[in-house]
Order: sequence, then structure tokens, then C-alpha cells
Amino acid sequence: MTAISFRPTGPRLPRAILACCLLLAAGKGFAGELFAPGVVSGPFNETSAAFTPEGDTVYFTRGDFASSQTTILSARRLRDGYGEVRVAPFSGMWKDSEPHVSPDGKRLFFVSNRPATDGGASLTATMNGQTFPGANIWYVDRNDAGWGEPVRIDAELNRVPMVFNPSVAANGNLYFSAHREDAGRAYQIYMAPWTGDGYGAPQRLEIGVGLEGNHMDPAIDPRERFLLFAGNEGDSLGSADIYIVFRDDDGGWGAPIHLGPEINTRYLENAPAIGRDFGEIFVTSMRPAPATYPTPRRDLAGLQRSLEDPLNGSRNLWRFDISGLLREHGIGS
Repeated sequence: MTAISFRPTGPRLPRAILACCLLLAAGKGFAGELFAPGVVSGPFNETSAAFTPEGDTVYFTRGDFASSQTTILSARRLRDGYGEVRVAPFSGMWKDSEPHVSPDGKRLFFVSNRPATDGGASLTATMNGQTFPGANIWYVDRNDAGWGEPVRIDAELNRVPMVFNPSVAANGNLYFSAHREDAGRAYQIYMAPWTGDGYGAPQRLEIGVGLEGNHMDPAIDPRERFLLFAGNEGDSLGSADIYIVFRDDDGGWGAPIHLGPEINTRYLENAPAIGRDFGEIFVTSMRPAPATYPTPRRDLAGLQRSLEDPLNGSRNLWRFDISGLLREHGIGS
């Protein structure tokens, strides 16, 4: 695995977080950079980074530990990092998550349990006897004032109530994960081809262990040369890890490559996203700060500060650089 590069993306790190990042970078396992700590990555669950092509704005999901309430937020890139965090104008009323900005920046996709028609009931899904909020893919288009009104994709891909993680290529093909009739016991990754005026029937990607595994959270290269995803191909270090597959000469997908302990841990890693710079990726991780005992005795205020630390075991966004791996597979930009 190529060495991970570091680059400031937020305000000065608190000493405890800085020490953790340096320890992870120096160790044999963890490496990377906690993204915008205290601004984007905080004490709650922050997932699913999505950047505008200009890099001036990042969209992400923030939710509670149970993920029962999730909202899409935005943060602006400032001279010294990120700030001006706001609720996205199209979010805040429903269970919205997993934003993705198209390569041209003109459309932002996301998933939501909002009803398909005004006044309807929120979308629900049932799996293994349990009922929970469902999800379909929606989008908003860029206009002179910002973003337009949310539109539900009226296509076969949204026929089922468990559709997640939209990621679109430059040619319009839409990748997502879903639980459909041909998905086996879990979730699989699909591609709905762009036809020029809509989306064609979803095609299930044949990846790795296939229906024996759980394949989630696709992040497609804009030119469809490689795909990142979360799952377990039998060599996962935790409940889910990040893998990459490269396009074969025949148009299929090669064997999944585990991204190793530099990126994956014994904790949950999921929701990969491709950044603006070559080789830059963002990963959601539940890795906490290393704990040693005994700790200095804390008063109530000290305990509260530690619980509000971004590295409290909640989900956070981490930045990594896989440019070396891409070059090894003939991808140079």
C-alpha cells in the first residue's frame, strides 16, 4: 500500500486528536488524516463526503449514534480549513443521507425516506422481520440560486424501498447498492445505465464472492476505470472494510483488492468517496482514539470533553491517498 499523504483540511487539531493521528500514522496499521475535526468530523456520526468540482464546498451526512436521524449538511472551504456548516437547503425534514455530487457539479444525488408524492407516508422497508425507514434515490439540480427542489428518480431502480449510496459516472451511469430480488440475503451493487432521457433497468455487478457477500457503498471513478466499495470478501479486519476493483479488458470487474490495514481496521469502515485530487479518497470509520489505563482522573467537565471528542467511537470522515495503487494499475490521472 502506498504511503498516506497528510494535508491540513481544518483548524488546528486539539492535542489529543493530533497525538492520535500521529500515532496512527506511525503505527503499522492505521494511517490517514481525520478530516476537518471539530467542523465536519465531530462527536456524532459523520459520513459520506461529497465535494463540488471546484472544491469550495463539501456535503456530508450527520446523524445520531442510532442513525435514526440523519441530515445532509454542507461546509465551506475557507482560507484556514472548513467552516460555515449549514443544513443543506433540501434537507432537514426527512431521513436524508449519502450525498453525491455529479462530476460536472450540476446535480446532487442523495437518499431519503421522504414520500414519493406530497402528503404521502414516509417510505418504510422490511427485512428479516424488522421494519425500518426505507430509502430511494433523489436529486436536486444546480440553478442560479443554489439547488432546486428535490426530485425522486422515477425509474425501475427505485421500485424497491432499500436503495442506497448513489454514485454517478461522467457518462451518467448511476451506481448504487440495494436489496432487490436478485441480491441474495444482503445488499449488492447495481448500475443503472443512463439512456439520455432516464435510467435503464439496473444491472447487478458481478464482484468477488458474489451473492455470498454483502456489497455496499459504491464509489465509481468518473471514467469507470475502478470502483471502491464496502464489504467483506472473507479477509475483512472488521464488520466491513474498503475494497477496490479495477475494470477488466473485457468490461467486467477484476478481483477485489483489500485496501489493507493502512485504511481498514477492526472497526467499521464504509461509505468510501472519491475526492477531487488524484488518488484522494474519503472513508467513514468508527476507529476511536487509542485508550491506555489508568487515565488521569477526570472531573465531570473533563469527562464531558472526552465524550464530545470526535474520536469517541462515532463515525468520522478520514482522508487517504491511494495514488500509488492507482498508478500500479495503469491509472495516472
